[in-house]
Amino acid sequence: MPMTKPTTEQAINTIRTLSMDAVQKANSGHPGTPMALAPMTYTLYKKYMRFDPQNPDWPDRDRFVLSNGHASMLLYSTLHLAGYDLSLENLQNFRQWGSPTAGHPERGEVPGVEVTTGPLGQGIANAVGMAMAEEMLAARFNRPGHTIVDHHTYVICGDGDLMEGISYEAGSLAGRQKLGKLICLYDDNKISIAGSTDLTFSEDVEARHKSMGWHTCRVDDVNDLEALEAAIDEARSITDRPSMILVRTVIGFGSPSKAGTASAHGEPLGEDEIAATKEAYGWPRDESFRVTAEVRDHFADFIARGQDMHKDWKTRFESYRKEHADLAAEFERVFAGRRPENWATALRSMEVLDKPEASRASSGRAIQIVAGQLPELTGGSADLDPSTKTFIKSSVNFDEGQREGRNVQYGIREHAMGAAANGMLAHGGVRAFCATFFVFCDYLRPTIRLAAISHLPTIFVFTHDSIGLGEDGPTHQPVEHLMSLRAMPKVNVFRPADTRETVEAWEAAIERTDGPSVLVLSRQGLAPIDRSPGGLGKEEGALRGGYVVQECEGTPDVTLIGTGSEVSLALEAARMLESEGKTVRVVSLPCWEVFLEQDPNYQQAVLGPEGLPRVAVEAGAAFGWEKLVGAKGAIVGLDRFGASAPGKTVMEKLGITAERVAAAARELV
Repeated sequence: MPMTKPTTEQAINTIRTLSMDAVQKANSGHPGTPMALAPMTYTLYKKYMRFDPQNPDWPDRDRFVLSNGHASMLLYSTLHLAGYDLSLENLQNFRQWGSPTAGHPERGEVPGVEVTTGPLGQGIANAVGMAMAEEMLAARFNRPGHTIVDHHTYVICGDGDLMEGISYEAGSLAGRQKLGKLICLYDDNKISIAGSTDLTFSEDVEARHKSMGWHTCRVDDVNDLEALEAAIDEARSITDRPSMILVRTVIGFGSPSKAGTASAHGEPLGEDEIAATKEAYGWPRDESFRVTAEVRDHFADFIARGQDMHKDWKTRFESYRKEHADLAAEFERVFAGRRPENWATALRSMEVLDKPEASRASSGRAIQIVAGQLPELTGGSADLDPSTKTFIKSSVNFDEGQREGRNVQYGIREHAMGAAANGMLAHGGVRAFCATFFVFCDYLRPTIRLAAISHLPTIFVFTHDSIGLGEDGPTHQPVEHLMSLRAMPKVNVFRPADTRETVEAWEAAIERTDGPSVLVLSRQGLAPIDRSPGGLGKEEGALRGGYVVQECEGTPDVTLIGTGSEVSLALEAARMLESEGKTVRVVSLPCWEVFLEQDPNYQQAVLGPEGLPRVAVEAGAAFGWEKLVGAKGAIVGLDRFGASAPGKTVMEKLGITAERVAAAARELV
């Protein structure tokens, strides 16, 4: 059957039919949203997006985020037609084992996928971080006559994104920061999985965003490309506010019996309905994954436009290099993710005080040194930097009029903070950390998980690490949090025992490039640990995850293992046991994940031979320590929440004491 539709409509319908066919072949997925939103991605990539599919990591490209990631076939179909390294066979293997076209977009699997989206609302908050990174880098690197950082971040989101609390946090932050290069297109289709959005969602989305300081405009029909372009042009002309474009769509557009209904959302249309829909599009009823030469030629023009933009940028960058050679080299370094040579030398020489110091304070001193060595380091906290000690003193707050600031005041928006930090890392060119109290990591746990899935080296700084913080009581005393984070794959959780371990944890976190690091720090003072009588691994310390703090002569009777403030309890218990004639080895285990990556011979040499009694002590849930202490081991931990009292009192009353550790060891020996 010959095609008679104009090329533009053919191109849009190709995105729609590829999406329908892929979902049908997989027998799972979400066809309705790609069918509705195909005009959006078509318009963005045709006229606006700065992209080069042959160089998908070009630093000055526009960033595109599909926040409603269940519509992943919309993105995959568009990227395939736009010339990215994503084959038709990949589309045909949608949601299958080993295929890059996962059910939701995953960063690193498909070129052109900027962030992993799936949990709704995350993409919007990632995009806020991307837009902030663009502003920071423009302030740092652009010079008169040389604009090498100048791009937009585009987001498509749906009702589900805007219902999630993270979108309120992120929207409020974006409005406060006046991120004029952030443009969001809202899929206003009035449909949720359960039926009409009226069941759960009745607010005025436009008024909400206006109240948060956003520019807004409306498009009554997504298929009206002139109106859609006019709205995007208007948004691009607004430079002092982010923009929200509310676009009316029909889910499952073109489907004779399912368009505009919830049944078009999360299940294949069915062979008969697909055939009828294709007929409505003027498409061959029985041909799957059809892409005509005419449509490929049509998209080739967009590809060439993007490649010309990239070539022009490279020419301008070489001109920039001639006048600003050092800046150009630095720009290339930060986007390559390379650390300056010998950057850690100054950090390693940081003074260790001869008195107890909270590890949050040690971390605060370390941050100042790291910030001096890595100009790309950017940090922020959830309105807590005086307590978390995370303010970079050599810089100012990132804000309107001072985009060079390296301190982001996130406000009490932990979830958006974590996602924005992930977005900065995904954008590239900056190295982001964020901070709050450890117990509040519950508010941003999804962002830690997504950083791990996405291989993003985000650094999460969590202070007030245990019941030892004292008077604030059980609501502020983390108990189960260490073990819950250790259960996440690819997350390195550091709980340093003193200043030196804190410095080593920061070095390890900065050196890591393939996943997040969590630094869990104390409020109470920690005495410096004397490593001079130490044993295996003491020179590397936390860089190896675990090491022998105190060795004994001959084979030990028992190994005592601690983390954080409890290492000092293990050392005190060792002295008690030694006075009774027992030989004791003491091990600090600041990072399980790094320790378990070491050679098994090293692990056993640190912990002691199989069968040797081991006692672990940690002011948190005991669950999980079994795999390290073994069947003959003992665990001194917590099986309840904390209490409000001075920290030392709480530790004593709940049995996190050297006496209890020594008693547990005696029972084993």
